[in-house]
This record gives sequence, structure tokens and C-alpha cells, in this order.
Amino acid sequence: MEMQLPDVPGVKIFSYLDAFSLLQASNVNKNWNKIAESDFLWRRLFLHQTKQERRMACAQSEDFIYKEAAENLGILGPVAYLSGSGITVDGQGKSIICIVSSTCKLYTWDVQEGTMIWSSPAQQSNITNLETLPQMDPLATCTITRICFSLKAFLTKDGPFLMMGDSDGNIHTFTMPELRDISKVHAFQYSVDLLLCSPDKKWVFACGIHQHILPKVFFTECLLRPSEYSTPLYFTVPFASCYRGCWTPRRENRITLMYRRGSQKKTGFTTFDLTAESPWGRKDIQAHQIASFLLPVHIDSPNWMGVGDGSIIVFESGSYLFLFTVNGLMLQRFEGHQSTISNIWVDSLHVLAASVDGSIHVYMWEEGGHYPYLKRCCHLEYLGSSLTPSCNQVSRAICDNVSIVRVVSRVHESNILMYIFKSGRFKNL
Repeated sequence: MEMQLPDVPGVKIFSYLDAFSLLQASNVNKNWNKIAESDFLWRRLFLHQTKQERRMACAQSEDFIYKEAAENLGILGPVAYLSGSGITVDGQGKSIICIVSSTCKLYTWDVQEGTMIWSSPAQQSNITNLETLPQMDPLATCTITRICFSLKAFLTKDGPFLMMGDSDGNIHTFTMPELRDISKVHAFQYSVDLLLCSPDKKWVFACGIHQHILPKVFFTECLLRPSEYSTPLYFTVPFASCYRGCWTPRRENRITLMYRRGSQKKTGFTTFDLTAESPWGRKDIQAHQIASFLLPVHIDSPNWMGVGDGSIIVFESGSYLFLFTVNGLMLQRFEGHQSTISNIWVDSLHVLAASVDGSIHVYMWEEGGHYPYLKRCCHLEYLGSSLTPSCNQVSRAICDNVSIVRVVSRVHESNILMYIFKSGRFKNL
């Protein structure tokens, strides 16, 4: 690593790296840092990302290549991207996904090629949770005495970390990839079913589905550096029965929760802004509830939710997709879904609505949270012949800027449906 690369060849070599790899390279030595911090490299990555986003916003169903996995992999569970939207040697995006199977194995797939590229040895027990980070090649194992109920991996300026919630209500924090246990906090009397890290990695939201559990928001630094704090700093959210939550993409301290209350299990949403104050030299977490509302009785309780810019809530109900403000004002109701929406997937750019008939409706958030807030892009129909709707169907859909992947699992069969942008499209964008 002491080799001194000339700037021009160095920039050429580093131009094949994605953003995460560039950050890693910048920490090697001063020479590599100078090259990796080049404005040219980061401007190129930004322009490539913007181009891919515009491609998605302008895409129609005919702009995708459809592929379906034919291998018998058992019942498929969680799915996640290992990498995506990176710049490869040919300048095109590349997507690799990781999938959990009921055969106690992990599989990875090259989405563009539609082929399996790796399968793990069979594990001794079922794999129930999956978290991925790019470029984490080294492997490690860690034995725990309690059942894992939730996982969350994230990157900070100090490196990558993994948090795990167990069946006894504990939150464990590990370094990655060594899986060295650096802290253990007892959060609840029951299992930790959900862990959510804020976009700036400053806060960690934890909750369980048990009706008597009140969620907590932890100051992340306390979990990463336990020796510097006598007790963990956290705020208890006064809303029981929370089962979904989302941080606002560009408002790092704002979280919206979905909860159910009363004998009729009415669904409501509540939103908090968090601050970390330091009166008299001691940090203290303050939470301010800025909005809360119950859904109208004529709207069936949703199972999934997401949040966009401007604190806009999106959720499904039956065959409709709804947009509400955090104060309870309905902004839009999207129709046109031919069957019940079984799952929605939301990030800062996209919303995917997957229906039980195998189709996917693709939406894009308007930049800055402006009207019309969410724009319908395209409708991807299921083009195979083996998929039939089922009440026992479990569906998951995810996307990056070059592909969309949907996994459909039923009692006796599973399908991996892949939609890939055609090469050569939108060259002038």
C-alpha cells in the first residue's frame, strides 16, 4: 500500500469503484486519499446516479427485460441487494441480490444475467433475518444464547456496525465484519421485533409487537461507545402496539410510527421530532410530537407504510395506495391496481406496490416533496405462467436504479421475478 500511484493513472483505476469502495480507498494513505477525494470521481458518480434516477422516472413497461428464476430453491424468505447501481467497467449498472431459503441456505443472484452465482452450505437452523452491506467480503460467526428477532446493519464514520434484537428484549451491537460484541442493552421485557436507524445514524428506534411494550429511541453513540456513558440515553415513545415505523429521508430527526389501538384495532399514525440537548454538560433526549391521527373507519387497516419528503405518509389498503400528510389530510388515492396490494417498498426515490396477481406498480417521489408528491411511472405485469394468486402468498419487492426484483413465496413454490433496464435505452438523458 506504500506504492505511490501517479494521479492520472490512479484516477483512471479508481473510476471503476463505487462510492463505498472510494471511501474505503481514501483511508489507505495520503496518496490514495488525494486521488479518491478527486472532484472528478465524485462528480462522475453523482451524474451516473442522476442519470439512473431519470431513467427510472421516464421508464415504461417496454423498457424492461423480464426474467424469472426457474430453480427449485424451496420457500424463499428475506431478500436484499448486495450491490446495485454501481459503475462497472462497461459503464452499466450491476445488481447482485441475496436471498434466504427454507433449505437453510443463502443464495446470491446476478440480476442482469438472471443467474445464480453462489449458494452457501446448509446451516444448522433456519435463517430468519438478513442484512447486507456492500463490499463486506470477510466472514465471521458469532454464537448467541437467545433467538434473533431483528437485525440492522449500518455505516458510520467509525466504520460498519450490526445491531441485533433478541427474544429477551436485549439489543446487541457488533463491529463488522469481525462480529465483536461491543455493547448489550436490555430494552424490553419482551422480544425486540423492529430496529430502525435514522438516515444520519444518530438515532436507533426499537420496539416490539407486544401490546404492553412502549417503543424507545436510543442515542446511537451510547450503543457504539458504552464506556463513555454510564447509562444509555433513550426516549420512551408513549404509544403502545407500534408495528411499523419510518424515518423521514431528509429530516434525520423525524420518525413516523404506525400503531393500532382499541378493541377494534383502529390504525393511527404519530410523528415525533427528536433533539439531543446538553443542559449543564449532560446530554438529554427530547421528543416533540408534531402530529397524530387515526385513519377514517372506511379505510381498512394497512399492513405496510413508508414516508417521503415533506413528511408524507404512503400506505396500502386493499387495492388502493394512499397518500396522507402527517396531520391526517388525504392527498391522493391511487386506483388502477387490479387486485389487492400485498406489499409496498419505499425508499427516498421509489415506491413499489406489489399485488397478489404478480404485477408491480412503480412510482417516483417528486423532488423536494412538491405537488403532485408521488408520480405513477409504469405498471409491470407478470409475464410468466406459473404464478397464481393465493391467500397464503408472501410477496417482497425491492429495487435499485437499474433493476426491480420481486420474490413470491407460497406453500409449495417460489418465484424470483426480475425486471432489468434494457441496455442502450435513454442514452441522451
